[in-house]
Amino acid sequence: MFYLLKNGVSEITADELDSDVLTAGYVDCKTLFELRERLGFAPSTVEACRAANALFRSGVEVYDDYTFTELRIADPDGEDDCVALYMRKNLMLVVDIEDHDGSTKEKFRTAVQRCGVGRASTERLISTFLDALIQNDTMFIEKNGYRLARLEEQVIENQAGKSFNLDLLRLKKTLLHMHNYYDQLLDITEAVEENENEIFDEDNLIGITNVSAKITRLREDVDSLSRTAEHLQDAYTSSLDLQLNHSMKFFTVITTIFFPLTIIVGWYGMNFRYMPEFEWKYGYLYVILLSVAVVALLTWIGKKRKWF
Repeated sequence: MFYLLKNGVSEITADELDSDVLTAGYVDCKTLFELRERLGFAPSTVEACRAANALFRSGVEVYDDYTFTELRIADPDGEDDCVALYMRKNLMLVVDIEDHDGSTKEKFRTAVQRCGVGRASTERLISTFLDALIQNDTMFIEKNGYRLARLEEQVIENQAGKSFNLDLLRLKKTLLHMHNYYDQLLDITEAVEENENEIFDEDNLIGITNVSAKITRLREDVDSLSRTAEHLQDAYTSSLDLQLNHSMKFFTVITTIFFPLTIIVGWYGMNFRYMPEFEWKYGYLYVILLSVAVVALLTWIGKKRKWF
């Protein structure tokens, strides 16, 4: 699909493309292959669109009359999409490589409709499209901020479950995923702002600058959440160590209290012939009372000295 942005937005066919009029296109790889010679795109860029890039940092390629990049679009709640982006004077072309749920296509349409209102330009079209890609990311950051707060409460209240470490690891992985995504977007905005091939109007790049600043803030927020997750993992480890220390302290106190009984048992377990208590009528009761008294005395001492 192609849209002509002149006095509003109107849909046109590929045969009606006019290099002198601002146009936005969203095509599949087959259509790109058919148009490659007419649009003058390098064969290497067209071949790159045949398979989705598994990495975010694919780089931005600058040619004499256009700029090309592959764009992997992160989706924390689903599968990542992948598109290629051609940017030239009066044209922004998005190539659908992997748009699993059609969400990227809808964001493209939103960007086109927004640019159709007011003064449209290639630079504004690019910045609006990039802005549409990150439109809901503040909700993602806020949601995960509250999620980290709940995990922190579990640590403080000693209610962290067995899956705590796994949940935290998955969250850290997601945050790293988003960090790489924002780095990729910043690579694109920086390449457009540098305008190495001079295809953009410097006076219209303010929109790109604003989107770049917004992406930078999102990346900083994600990095802040990542640091919080790392501190939380350290706190959880410290909490486990503290619980282990309390358990060891408890067993040490128990051992200390009942150790004298071992001595008493060992004492009266000696096989000497002449031990008065063996013949004494109350010897058995005496040893019982002695053991109870020793345990009671050591328990009292332990509480007084705050052993437990």
